Amino acid sequence: MSKQYFGTDGIRGRVGDDLIHPDFCLKLGRSVGRALSVKGRRPLVILGKDTRNSGYMLESALEAGLSSAGADVALLGPIPTPAVAYMTRTMRGDLGIVITASHNPFDDNGLKFFDSQANKLSDAMELSIERQLNTPLPHISASNLGLVFRVDDARGRYIESCKGTVDSRIRLDGLKVVLDCANGAAYDVAPRVYRELDADVIGISVDPDGSNINKNCGSTHPELLREKVLELSADVGIALDGDGDRVIMVDSEGEIVDGDELLYVIALSMSMRNRFCGGVVGTEMSNGGLQRAFEDLGIPFERAKVGDRYVVELLHDKGWVLGGESSGHIVCLDWATTGDGIVSALQVLVAMVSLNRSLSDLKRGMTKLPQEMINVALEDPGGVVNHPSVINAIRDVERKIGGDGRVLVRPSGTEPLLRVMVEGKNSMDVRRYAERIADVALTSVDKGAGTLRSQ
Repeated sequence: MSKQYFGTDGIRGRVGDDLIHPDFCLKLGRSVGRALSVKGRRPLVILGKDTRNSGYMLESALEAGLSSAGADVALLGPIPTPAVAYMTRTMRGDLGIVITASHNPFDDNGLKFFDSQANKLSDAMELSIERQLNTPLPHISASNLGLVFRVDDARGRYIESCKGTVDSRIRLDGLKVVLDCANGAAYDVAPRVYRELDADVIGISVDPDGSNINKNCGSTHPELLREKVLELSADVGIALDGDGDRVIMVDSEGEIVDGDELLYVIALSMSMRNRFCGGVVGTEMSNGGLQRAFEDLGIPFERAKVGDRYVVELLHDKGWVLGGESSGHIVCLDWATTGDGIVSALQVLVAMVSLNRSLSDLKRGMTKLPQEMINVALEDPGGVVNHPSVINAIRDVERKIGGDGRVLVRPSGTEPLLRVMVEGKNSMDVRRYAERIADVALTSVDKGAGTLRSQ
């Protein structure tokens, strides 16, 4: 049975569309409560959100739906996605929900879900919820309503959990850090984490107004961070996304350091401090240079499908703990069950302090292969990827680059985009080949409805 509402990471869309509006969220809340149906007690749902103004509207609808289905609801308020995962596990919740569209523009919103062990929901659970959505839901008496309460110390609990991932003997004093919180969910907790570990923190994009989340800031727009790092002669810059589960960094020379390079630095540091065992999981999008760097270190490397849930699944299958994506989702099962931008950046700072090396120096062991990513905005990217002309264009490029590169064309799981990635030896060839596939994708659409943008 295929899913109608759930994508690769929950449910997401434009506010006011068929899914992201109060009526749907009310029904979704009731469906989630019914799907949990814990015998002998009311199920407990942990509910957080990012800083979008639509979050308050959707929170109220979800809260009402959950309560009307007999589920208790713990409200955390604006807080990072990994904090909701952490609180779901430590509060012994049956389910965690985050109202967020992550790195998307503010007029999008969505919902991410965690099970009782703070892992992404199984396909079976998502299908169970969808079945309830299509089933008439009975009314409930006042005596059977769930209780709703606020958790006032949620941020403090999460801050302590982040700090707990760092050896108490390690201090970050002497490090000047520029921190870009994307005007998102981490605006309050992230500066406090690094300051309480004695780093000198200069915060930017820490003033959310409900509509400025991810706007020309954060991990998807690190240009401002780069300028500030150079202007202030900082040791490092940290850019989180709107819900705090991914991170991109900037070294002291102003070079942007992506998720692949951060994953390499963390693995290198753990290996050099004899704290690493097993291998590392990347994705189909991970740069080929990362795989070669791990081969040089003698560290096994495997690729999962794109999406942090697939990275975590493969980590469990392999019995490994470290994995991530080039976008900045980094997971270490020793620290957390999901991507955590604050904690991942902390591990990079620990590497810098422990090994007494700059981020620029630490990343030198990995040389990225030329890679071009183009996003093609389309109404139906899933249909276009299977168009015969697109398939032929992909095969033609694969023949030209041979065994020296890779081609990956896939629909985004979170936005109406077709992602075209080409990797190879020559940067000019890589760009030309990616543009060729993207152009074919556009012309294959009736009336040519679509746009291109490089990433």
